Amino acid sequence: MARNGAIGFQNKLLYWLPNDLRRFKSLTTGHTIIMGRKTFLSLPKGELPNRRNVVLSRSLAELPGAEVFDNMEQALESCSPEEQVYVIGGESLYRQAISKADRLCLTLIDDLPANADAFFPEFTSADWTIESEEEHPSDEKHTHPYKFVDLVRNQHN
Repeated sequence: MARNGAIGFQNKLLYWLPNDLRRFKSLTTGHTIIMGRKTFLSLPKGELPNRRNVVLSRSLAELPGAEVFDNMEQALESCSPEEQVYVIGGESLYRQAISKADRLCLTLIDDLPANADAFFPEFTSADWTIESEEEHPSDEKHTHPYKFVDLVRNQHN
């Protein structure tokens, strides 16, 4: 996400960051990914391989390569407690899931885009602890400096 929380414009990612895509693949391969219908339909080749693809849609009953559920609760109930689940977008799914999340794996881009129509939900930093942070300068493949930040939810007693 950009400094203002922007994540997309016209159902497309704002930034093409090869290292971010590699990190995403590394984090999610072998696990369950939950996404909205528009996010699924925006994938160039449909389902993402070597992952359980779960799609939330009230309008489509079936999507090739994906399990379809009406809502987040149904999708999460279909997951076993041992399953590692990643919510991968879009904006409305992030809003539904952030209160349930125990971890945020973020890519923060040092930029303010000219156009954006999708934003990551605001969250209270006091609720989270930085588990890891990895900064990267811009280079020939990455037009803006960025950093990978993993946050874990603080346990309140």
